[in-house]
Formats: sequence, C-alpha cells, structure tokens
Amino acid sequence: MTLDDITALNMAWLKAWSDKDAAGVAAFYAEDCVYMDAQTAGGLKGRAALTGYLQGMFGATPSMTYAADEVWPIPGGYCGRWYCDVEGAGRLRGFDLVLLKDGLITLNEVYVHRL
Repeated sequence: MTLDDITALNMAWLKAWSDKDAAGVAAFYAEDCVYMDAQTAGGLKGRAALTGYLQGMFGATPSMTYAADEVWPIPGGYCGRWYCDVEGAGRLRGFDLVLLKDGLITLNEVYVHRL
C-alpha cells in the first residue's frame, strides 16, 4: 500500500471509531484478526469477539472524536498516531500498530495516554 492508501484507510477507520459504528469498525478487520488494548488483557481473537467488545465499549463511553496525527508505513502495515477528544473527560493521544493482509487488519495493538 502507498502512503496515500494508508492515509485514506486510517482516516476512514478513525471516522468509524468516532461514529461509534461497531459493525463499521469491525469491517476493517480480517475474520481471524487479533486486537489488543489496555482493556483486553489477553487480546481479542476474531472479528466477532471484536464486534461484541466494541458494542459494549461504545455503549458505555461518552462521545469520542478521533483525529489522525501521523501515519507511516512499516513492513506489512503501518503505524499511526492520533488524538481523541472524549466528551467531558479531556483528550487522549494514541498510537496503533496495524498489520494488514489483503487490505484488512490482521493485528491491531493500541497504546493510549491522557494529555
């Protein structure tokens, strides 16, 4: 994928997160994906598990607006930094390690801290 391709994919993906669209976010992931963040101690395996997690998380969290900061290609995918404004809770800065196969996310590791 080119940098333009990665940038477009990342922007669309972050929009789905901002929209709290669990099915839309999950559509970016391969059926056998692995997803890890601070709330998923052992990570999640598979699109179905990710979708269930997102539905619960989106229902329990305030409005969140994600904005891309920077992306750069790595072998097999990309890394991306972003900001997230959480309604009533301030701002987060995050980083994603994203591995892709056939245009779908196979591995996503998420790292976040408060600003």
